[in-house]
Amino acid sequence: MNPAIIVLIVIVGLLFIYALMGIRIVRPYQRGIVEQLGKYKETVDPGLRIIFPFIQMLRLVDMREQVVDVPPQEVITEDNVAVSVDAVVYYEPTDPQRLVYNVANFILAVTKLAQTNLRNVIGEMTLDEALTSRDKVNAALRQILDDATDKWGVRVVRVEIQRIDPPPDVMHAMHEQMKAERTRRAAVLEADGVREAQIKRAEGEKQSAILQAEGVRQRQILEAEGQAEAVRKVADAERYRQETVAEGEGEAIRLVYGAIHEGDPTQDLLAIKYLDALQGIANGQATKIFLPANMSGFLGSIAGIAELFNGNEPPDRQSLPREPI
Repeated sequence: MNPAIIVLIVIVGLLFIYALMGIRIVRPYQRGIVEQLGKYKETVDPGLRIIFPFIQMLRLVDMREQVVDVPPQEVITEDNVAVSVDAVVYYEPTDPQRLVYNVANFILAVTKLAQTNLRNVIGEMTLDEALTSRDKVNAALRQILDDATDKWGVRVVRVEIQRIDPPPDVMHAMHEQMKAERTRRAAVLEADGVREAQIKRAEGEKQSAILQAEGVRQRQILEAEGQAEAVRKVADAERYRQETVAEGEGEAIRLVYGAIHEGDPTQDLLAIKYLDALQGIANGQATKIFLPANMSGFLGSIAGIAELFNGNEPPDRQSLPREPI
């Protein structure tokens, strides 16, 4: 084979390999740092990028949010209790150039920074505050780390305290305290329940007594109203009876009086009626006897009647004294 052709083939192959070495692809979640002859040139966005091999170099930076696990460490609280604190740090790069050139090992740097500030923040709190104020600790650490990592082109999104473990003796004392507190709460709740039950029972009894008294009062009122109504009914019936009897007696008296005047009775008849009335009075329970005012005319009438019964002629009617009726 012709040596010139061989050389040409070698040159074309080398150019092809060189071209392949210069083709780079930047992912959507990455940014590219282009360095030319060891000097920063530019930051490129995702896509197909062409560089000159051996002259330029492309360094890829992951821009996604990432997490750093801070190893557990011993921290002494303000009340001199040694606790073990474990935390995690979430961060996301904001400037790939500063992240690449301003810090050599970002993971190690942010871990040490988190550990140091954990000692400072937890050391200013008591054990109870540290256990109950995790949000406060998280916010304080996030602010401190965010300010410190800003020059590295990183934004600290959040810091989470995973665990705060006191010593075993302190844990035992806390469990005993928690047990005593729960016992106290149970006793308080039980006492409150008994008190509420007694109050409800007393209120129910009071309401029952009120309703019972109201029922008795209503019954007495209804009975009194019924008795009053019955008395009124009886009085009305008695009044009606007496009125009816009085009207009947008055009518009878008027009829008798009219019949007497129409019949023009004689002294003899009147005397007989007097005798009947006296007989009735004598047979009654009365202790007093009423005699007519004109005894002479009355006795004369009786004498005339007696002679009539003895077979004698009665005295002349004209001779008998007449009394007005």
